[in-house]
Amino acid sequence: MRTPRFPSAWKILAAAMFLLVLTSRSTWIVWLPSSPSSTGSQNIATTNNISTTVKIIPTKGHGLPPVLAFWIFGSTGDSKRMSRQLNSIYHPRNQYLMELDAESSDGELADLAMWVESQSVFGTFGNVNVVGKKSFSVSQMGASALAAMLHAAAVLMRLSPHWDWFVNLSPDDYPLVTPDDLLHALSSLPRDLNFVHYTNSTDWKEKDKKNQIVVDPSLHLQKGSYLYYAVEQRDAPDAFQIYGGSPRVILTRNFLEYCVQGWDNLPRKLLMFFTNTAYPLESYFHTVLCNSPDFQNATVLDSDLRYNIIVDGSDLQYTDMLDSGAVFVRGFRGGDREDQVIRDKVDDAVFKGRRSWQWCLSEGGGSTKGDDADMCSSSWGNRSSSSSSSIVDVVKAGAYGVKLQLLLSKLVSQGRNTTMSYCSLSSSDAS
Repeated sequence: MRTPRFPSAWKILAAAMFLLVLTSRSTWIVWLPSSPSSTGSQNIATTNNISTTVKIIPTKGHGLPPVLAFWIFGSTGDSKRMSRQLNSIYHPRNQYLMELDAESSDGELADLAMWVESQSVFGTFGNVNVVGKKSFSVSQMGASALAAMLHAAAVLMRLSPHWDWFVNLSPDDYPLVTPDDLLHALSSLPRDLNFVHYTNSTDWKEKDKKNQIVVDPSLHLQKGSYLYYAVEQRDAPDAFQIYGGSPRVILTRNFLEYCVQGWDNLPRKLLMFFTNTAYPLESYFHTVLCNSPDFQNATVLDSDLRYNIIVDGSDLQYTDMLDSGAVFVRGFRGGDREDQVIRDKVDDAVFKGRRSWQWCLSEGGGSTKGDDADMCSSSWGNRSSSSSSSIVDVVKAGAYGVKLQLLLSKLVSQGRNTTMSYCSLSSSDAS
């Protein structure tokens, strides 16, 4: 466990004043009340007051790049890695929501918010937001993690009506492609496609795992703790089929609206069921997709586009990583030296150590290497709205982006032509 960082008194005071100013003049901070008593404060708005922060609307249509919504969720000690991660995935076309859980300090939240404010390119496009109050405690083993993800999706829907896909990231993830390559690769794909990796392994679905009743204290306590396990088990469900796989997903806006709004009772019914199971993020979305006639089969691609690694710094693993066809690599452990070596190698190979995207008009762009990397140039605040508007739609793919587009198109074609979606497997394989 990382040792918490306690900022000095002057830094806490400066951070408090900084956040107070932001609430009155800026779109950087999305204030969400943590309790009914906090809604009376003039500095904290309810979620009903959240409105779109998009300053420049991207052009959309057939053959044009999609708009992605990224949720970057971290804990104590993660703010620097989150900043570096945002640098590596940023494109003015997309939406970004950054959030820290209750384990992080006020100083960390202030550091993150001040860094975002210092990047003038974010102000030009209005597409990076920070949740301006530390989130509730979250256990990745329990239902609080699922609640946090659904909450983030709902906030992003309110912030922008334009995005097509939702991508959940933690500081343990790192991109293997440039933002332009990713947008180019997804541009030819149908917008109803959900990237969800399923498993037919019986390890995760042992009978006592989903039938075991658990309680996640993070749902009702300020500070989380271990899950509570009941002695008795409940009967296995027969009203729906349970599916599972990777908790890392890329989901369509249409599907997440279905989960959040639930125009039939299936998403709510399954949410109630998975509230009392361990690791619901490994099953909830998978199960909703495969039990809904509107979404199963035709809208599921059995891949999460991630490459999982055991960080050892070897060149062999690094080569496999880049040849995997994955979009993100997962398995970093934080500030470990091996971590930094791999990230720097990715920066050198994928990003060439500098920003050189077409939309980043400064000479050579900004540095991407290191946790204190800068985004583009400080002169972005002086750009005209017309020049910025044209840049939003600029996507210039490299060789890997073209290769990835062909790979994904082939996967989609194979999956739909042969109905190889995991949802079409027999119930004996899925339960």
